[in-house]
Amino acid sequence: MTKSAQPLVIQSNVSAPKPMAVDGDGIYITLEDPITKERTTLIDGSTGAAVGAVGHKDPEIIEAMKHAAETSVYNYPGAISNYPSEELAEFLVQNSPKDAFAAVLITGSGSESVENALKLAKQYQDEIGQTQRYKFVSRKKTYHGYTMGCLSMGHNPRRTRFDKFLGDPKTFLKTEAVYPYRDLKEGETLEQYKDRLVKDVEDTFIANDPSTIVGWLGETVVGSTFGTCPPVPGYLEGVREVCHKYGILFMLDEVMSGIGRCGTFHAWEQYLPENQGPDIQTIGKTLGSGYVTIAAVLVSPKVKNALTDGSNYIIGAQTYHQHAFNCQVALAVQKKVKRDNLIANMKEQGNYLGAQLKEKLLGKSKIVGDVRGSGGFWSLELVKDTKTKEPFAADLKMHGVVGKQISKNGATSMPCPGTVDNKIGDHVLFAPSFIITREQTDKLIDIVVKSVFEVEEQIGA
Repeated sequence: MTKSAQPLVIQSNVSAPKPMAVDGDGIYITLEDPITKERTTLIDGSTGAAVGAVGHKDPEIIEAMKHAAETSVYNYPGAISNYPSEELAEFLVQNSPKDAFAAVLITGSGSESVENALKLAKQYQDEIGQTQRYKFVSRKKTYHGYTMGCLSMGHNPRRTRFDKFLGDPKTFLKTEAVYPYRDLKEGETLEQYKDRLVKDVEDTFIANDPSTIVGWLGETVVGSTFGTCPPVPGYLEGVREVCHKYGILFMLDEVMSGIGRCGTFHAWEQYLPENQGPDIQTIGKTLGSGYVTIAAVLVSPKVKNALTDGSNYIIGAQTYHQHAFNCQVALAVQKKVKRDNLIANMKEQGNYLGAQLKEKLLGKSKIVGDVRGSGGFWSLELVKDTKTKEPFAADLKMHGVVGKQISKNGATSMPCPGTVDNKIGDHVLFAPSFIITREQTDKLIDIVVKSVFEVEEQIGA
């Protein structure tokens, strides 16, 4: 690529060349400037959008990929299946809490998984005779993917340009986000806040005729929209109860927060009783750890039974669903994660990361208002005033300023805008690979803390 050349691949900034990922080793990623060819090796503190589980260029996974390339044969999933997809599905079901799931639909991306989850949910209601149900409920300030149904379910800056031709807001309803840093009222306890949020869900159901609602969908731990916010105690349990009271499916999106990211196989295992899982759940990202494009929908026995007892047929089978190569590699990733206890390591190192960032930044930094997260999934919310929680002006793009400084000092992060209301507010997200050591975690912490204080100096905070 010459100095004057523009990239042919368009994504984000259409005309500006982006750094090229040219190498990696464990938790480290090497980027190359496409113009100068200068290379920089960084701690991969966010693994893209929280994708990494086993790190870059793992020798075992490379061997698994070679084997998969030699043994895989393409099949169209509507007519022919393959053994690797059945083996991966079996692994996912057996490693979930007992009787939580009974079937798996394997897709190529998180957005595909959410789209297919919506279709499965609607079909479930039809199969049990509830054909009048067609509405879905999700939450404000949420991200469920970038395809049309996903954008309709979501509520974030990415959908604004397309609002006029997305699904009818009367069909895709929204309830309040779980955002205690900003939404907990003065003098209100977490228990009272939880009750208020659950009541909002039920009130939304009642106001929109619950007999017409198919399902409620929420991210177990919120991802990129306002930064890795876990549910308050009792919230998910309360929403699940209200859903089932009205025959509405309780659905969780764990594309970003699941499959070990938050320190348990499913993030909801930390927030729900073992026998009270979701009716339908989406997963992705760490499932393939970036080695393959793969995601999935997990289906509860209740939903599977309705399908098999009804039409026993699903319209779908997209071209690369349950792809044999992808499934073989993803299974190799998951077996390694299990054998090496990497989820336990992510929980230990991740919670240490969060605790240290809290200790070193909260009450000491002039621009970090909150540090929140779970397991290996953490965010810093950046504010102009830590006492009033006043956000920075949107045009300052403080998320990018801090993110660039972190990169300059030797680590990647995921800087995100629109934290407060999809227009203003900034946060920076971290989600390292599960293999990270204590020494490497300390290094990442030092880089982040140093970068925050350097930015404060630069802006005169």
